[in-house]
Amino acid sequence: MNERVVLYGHDTMGLGHVRRNLALAAALRAGPGAPQVLVLTGAAEAGRFPLPEGVDLLVLPGVAKEESGGYRSRRLDAPLADIVALRSSVLASALTSYAPHLLVVDKVPRGFAGELEPVLPALREAGTRVVLGLRDILDAPTAAAAEWSRLRTTEALRQYYDEVWVYGDQRVSDLSADCRVPPSVRRLLRYTGFLAEGRPSAPEAGLPPVADGEPYVLGLLGGGQDGDELAEAFAAAPRPAGVAGVLVAGPYLRPGTRAALHAAEAADPGLRVVDFCLDPVPWMRGARAVVCMGGYNTVCEALSTDTPTLVVPRVRPRAEQLVRARRLSELGLVDDVHPDDLSAALLGRWTADAVTRPRRARNAVDLGGMDMVRRLAETHFEEARHAA
Repeated sequence: MNERVVLYGHDTMGLGHVRRNLALAAALRAGPGAPQVLVLTGAAEAGRFPLPEGVDLLVLPGVAKEESGGYRSRRLDAPLADIVALRSSVLASALTSYAPHLLVVDKVPRGFAGELEPVLPALREAGTRVVLGLRDILDAPTAAAAEWSRLRTTEALRQYYDEVWVYGDQRVSDLSADCRVPPSVRRLLRYTGFLAEGRPSAPEAGLPPVADGEPYVLGLLGGGQDGDELAEAFAAAPRPAGVAGVLVAGPYLRPGTRAALHAAEAADPGLRVVDFCLDPVPWMRGARAVVCMGGYNTVCEALSTDTPTLVVPRVRPRAEQLVRARRLSELGLVDDVHPDDLSAALLGRWTADAVTRPRRARNAVDLGGMDMVRRLAETHFEEARHAA
């Protein structure tokens, strides 16, 4: 029998959570049991990504995170409390009807604004295995520990969860230390390694917009919602002679910045601006150098290649990307620059050096998280079969 898995992400900022869950869905489908996977997301843009056979989406009414750190309804003209109540009702109905064998909750143990909590006791009673999935770094250690306490994460884990999957290498980031996790919960932690090697490919993404054999530098803004400064610096940065610049703007880039980029493209024959790319990994592998923000998925994709990479992290409202970039830079796996120090001239100097470097595999950290997640899920399935 095919087990049923639900991957939940609240998706209030960018595409990071849903991209990670879609990658996990494909990895689980590639395992020996090939479970059926339902991805619950608040990002309508998730429908733009190709879905493997046996994977489907349920899109919740959207919630957007503001620069201040607050939240609002993304599209519907309704109070946030009403949107949360609607999402919670949809989640309870879907999870009760689908009756998953395994539920993997991304980052927030009770769901956004507690929207999952009403249905968690019933799922536990029905025998669903419940796992919390956490990226390698949640925030700067002090802030991460404070949020862990504020969300009463320890209590939620004791009450509802069987395991915690940390999608990173403990040698790079020790979540139990950063968040001051008590010993009673530390036993639930499983460090999977980075979700880097074996990420699903999307042939539909096509080739980068360069001539066959033309060298290029690739710029990636993630979802684009806060990529304005990097976009402008990349477009204006000098490039080595004969090297093109390809910039993937992302679906959430501000319209004014997008228009300015396309104007710069029209004035610079060596600059190509792409609004969206389904699968940047082949483009990263083919590039002479990569300049990107420091989101978890983008960094994992960079780590899976041997292309020299400069990370320009987001620093607000969380320091997560900054901490990640600095720790990986200290290990010699990427270069990093604080966005306050970013300039077109700096990018030009870095690019001129990077395109001449020898390429090196990044094997100093564990990049095998996809395979580990498959094995952990299969362990849960086996235990459930024996308990039935």
